[in-house]
Amino acid sequence: MLSSMIEIRNLSVSVDGKRILNDVNLQIGQGETIVLFGPNGSGKTSLLKTIMGIPQYRVESGSIVFRGEDITKRGIDERARLGIGIVFQNPPAVRGVRLKDLLRICMEKSASYKQERINEDADKLNFTEFLDRDINLGFSGGEIKRSELLQLLAQNPEFIMFDEPDSGVDLVNINLVGKVINELLEKDKRVDKRTKGGLIITHAGYILDYVNADRAYVMLNSTVSCSGNSRDILDDIRAKGYEECVRCRR
Repeated sequence: MLSSMIEIRNLSVSVDGKRILNDVNLQIGQGETIVLFGPNGSGKTSLLKTIMGIPQYRVESGSIVFRGEDITKRGIDERARLGIGIVFQNPPAVRGVRLKDLLRICMEKSASYKQERINEDADKLNFTEFLDRDINLGFSGGEIKRSELLQLLAQNPEFIMFDEPDSGVDLVNINLVGKVINELLEKDKRVDKRTKGGLIITHAGYILDYVNADRAYVMLNSTVSCSGNSRDILDDIRAKGYEECVRCRR
């Protein structure tokens, strides 16, 4: 049995007084990769941002437990130091800060990440020419995804959340993105030897052609409605839409 990496327990969240998550329950074991489906506005991205500790997302009730420790009231910086990382769908550009300078800061925080790894990882992502550019400034959708993944390689978190890693990425780059996600999640190791865990949001499901998910959850109306085999759920959504999930819930 896999040890628990993160547990979301009866979590309800609001932003500016508006309830956006209602009684969410979700569990991910060490070595597991979970995919999260759901229509626009169902609360998927809000859940990821709440787990990461973005301040605007106020926890009204419930808890977030990471490796047995309640982190519900921890700040975003503390959660990052504990080993939680995220790839945002639309991260901000940071004018005046070069990508390689941010990577060096990450390198200083990670004993396993050495100077030579910066160029190696950048080359792996075909991203060497971007190291001297300001973070995400003027980057295309695919370039932003590769920039975020490069930062994650430097951070080396234990639990990683990916918000639509297949959106805005062409067929050439999605293969590259998939390979790096597999590396981050230690997919080359046996499940019982993996120390990482992952949560992936996807609409189209293309990323599942490159990254195998152990299980899927579906969010509807701001809560988790069901779970099951990721491929089976994706096939049902493609064939029947989310209305089938609504009928199943009823």
